[in-house]
Amino acid sequence: MAKIVTFGCRINAFEAEVMNEKLKNYDNLIVVNTCAVTGEAERQCRQTIRKLKRENPTSDIIVTGCSAQISATKLAKMPEVTLVLGNAEKKEIEKYAADLNGTKKKVSDIFTDDGCCDYIITGFEGKQKAFVQIQQGCDHRCTYCIIPYARGHNRCVPEELIIKQIRELLNVGFADICLTGVDICSYKPSFTNLIAHILEQIPQLPKLNFGSLDPAALDDSFINLLSKYNNIENYLHFSIQSGDNEVLKKMGRRHNREKVIELCRKIRQIRPNMRFGADFICGFPTETVGAFENTCRLVTEAGLNRLHVFPYSERSGTPAANWPQLPMEERRRRAAILRELSEE
Repeated sequence: MAKIVTFGCRINAFEAEVMNEKLKNYDNLIVVNTCAVTGEAERQCRQTIRKLKRENPTSDIIVTGCSAQISATKLAKMPEVTLVLGNAEKKEIEKYAADLNGTKKKVSDIFTDDGCCDYIITGFEGKQKAFVQIQQGCDHRCTYCIIPYARGHNRCVPEELIIKQIRELLNVGFADICLTGVDICSYKPSFTNLIAHILEQIPQLPKLNFGSLDPAALDDSFINLLSKYNNIENYLHFSIQSGDNEVLKKMGRRHNREKVIELCRKIRQIRPNMRFGADFICGFPTETVGAFENTCRLVTEAGLNRLHVFPYSERSGTPAANWPQLPMEERRRRAAILRELSEE
């Protein structure tokens, strides 16, 4: 069986399980499913590749995922790497694994990819929660984010396949299903309708939860689902990034702090015990001391319980990387303050 090493997000975890099932009959093969959300994430991926080759000198190493998509040339130059596969090619990894001779880099333009993986997995080895991919890609352009260039434009898994996948996972004993993707709230034709259809057609589903939610995309129709369906988990995680309106504008986000506070207030009216988590970036270019203090206040005002906090990391190819940068030690200091607030 091939060894799958995965970095990064939940959609990578889903894709890793697809590859794990497709490559069960392959020995002496390692697949590194990379992340590119920060420069540090890419560095850690390269470090792991070198370590894996030292420990498995006779194994072939296929590198795929987001770092493979945007940094294919750099990865292909590594002597440890047998093949670099783009995110589109990853969907047919078994075909490429069967013939590792020839071109070392097979990475196409991700924006020409119009489909999602339609493979139905049969489980998640060693996990209690199962991730179900509902869409790929992102049509927004946040000024700090490279992921649209690694994942392409928004495209969605057909509803019938999503429901089929959830039924399959329930049949093998999974009770906790998490809908995941790059930008799940952009599911077309409607994210809210998809949730309603899932819960209408599979009322026995014990627990449904979600990856990161975009506050700008959530309206009263989503909130009404929380009052109607008790099997939606009492935890929601938002992609907020900052609690300062000027910084949010510079980031290219589509919400403001008032929207977040009002959203949390409305949801708690329906579900008083609802817990909220959020992603935050500290030390974004132009973030003043006052702007950071607004972020800290938002955590209290919105009643956020669980924070994922990151110091801002420049990504080559994004607009924010070209703006005046705060010293890294200051970014880390602010991130530490916000993490402490989360602990409190």
